[in-house]
Amino acid sequence: MNVGNRHYRTIWLKGQDRRTVQIINQQILPFSFEVIDLHNVEDTARAIRDMYVRGAGLVGAAAAFGIYLAALNAREDSFNEEMAAAALLLKSTRPTASNLAWAVDRMIHALAGSRGTLEQKREAAKIEAQAIADEDAEFCRIIGIHGLGIIKKISQKKERGPVNILTHCNAGWLAFVDFGSALAPVYAAFDQDIPVHVWVDETRPRNQGAGLTAWELSEHGVSHDLISDNAGGHLMQHGLVDLVITGADRVTRQGDAANKIGTYLKAVAAKENNIPFYVALPSSTFDFTMLDGLKEIPIEERDPQEVRNITGKTEKGTIETVQICPEATTARNWGFDVTPARYISGLITERGICKASEKGICELFPEYFRAQ
Repeated sequence: MNVGNRHYRTIWLKGQDRRTVQIINQQILPFSFEVIDLHNVEDTARAIRDMYVRGAGLVGAAAAFGIYLAALNAREDSFNEEMAAAALLLKSTRPTASNLAWAVDRMIHALAGSRGTLEQKREAAKIEAQAIADEDAEFCRIIGIHGLGIIKKISQKKERGPVNILTHCNAGWLAFVDFGSALAPVYAAFDQDIPVHVWVDETRPRNQGAGLTAWELSEHGVSHDLISDNAGGHLMQHGLVDLVITGADRVTRQGDAANKIGTYLKAVAAKENNIPFYVALPSSTFDFTMLDGLKEIPIEERDPQEVRNITGKTEKGTIETVQICPEATTARNWGFDVTPARYISGLITERGICKASEKGICELFPEYFRAQ
């Protein structure tokens, strides 16, 4: 997507030697735009863990490039052992999103099948990491095309006004390599001059909606309003939401979807008010080994200081972090919740739209079910 007049992906290889990975520093958006370098697997693990990069597809691509950086720094006599150690380090950073472990496993599998010199193995790692990144961007572009049909149908039925879409957290291009999942249909509709308006949940405690989704939409010129996390149900009751689209960090073979904490409440409210609720995801987000999302999906619990504090821009233009609760008050900080499949109208994937059910998913991805 474009920042100003320049196209960016969220992650890419730097320069002619392509031995450094560059990322957009999402910790300081929307107030500053900065590109930073990653030189080794430790840099990459830190970037994922501390959310310099975040979002299902992007952490997968970042992990793939992390394995590549590990290969660049590995010795020939201990190459396999160093790759295994790098894989463990990267997998330990964020437990909920399935894309991360999927990308690491794919990289290790590719390297296990590579032969030749150390340089040839490094080249194989670079090619595979780049392929994972390119696939992520292309799959998200296609998700946008499939989701566009849903928005078009709603727009054709409306007598006046834009299609009002509510989303939660950030599932735009910043969460992937390019285009995004939940926002890809929005961008596709906007680019075809279909009137759309996005209700942007602030998404406490890290405010990815306020800081990232709103920034993306502003850069693209899409009409939007920031709302508090608790306003979505009110808007639905009063007919101000036509469609809810969110992303996901892991979806089971039966269609249960883990996404940013608060997504479940939006799904329940949408069901109550007969509003379609879709989840957009590339196939790398599926976990075909899991059945029951509530019982099986690991839910990351993050630093409670993210709940106790909030960061923003002062009237003087400085960025400051302040505490919002009494000193003695403790906090808990679950990063994700699980929306059961019964609340999901459909899953928007690069292969099309399916029901959030084992049968529906199997119709689009039969090869994964035969492998079980």
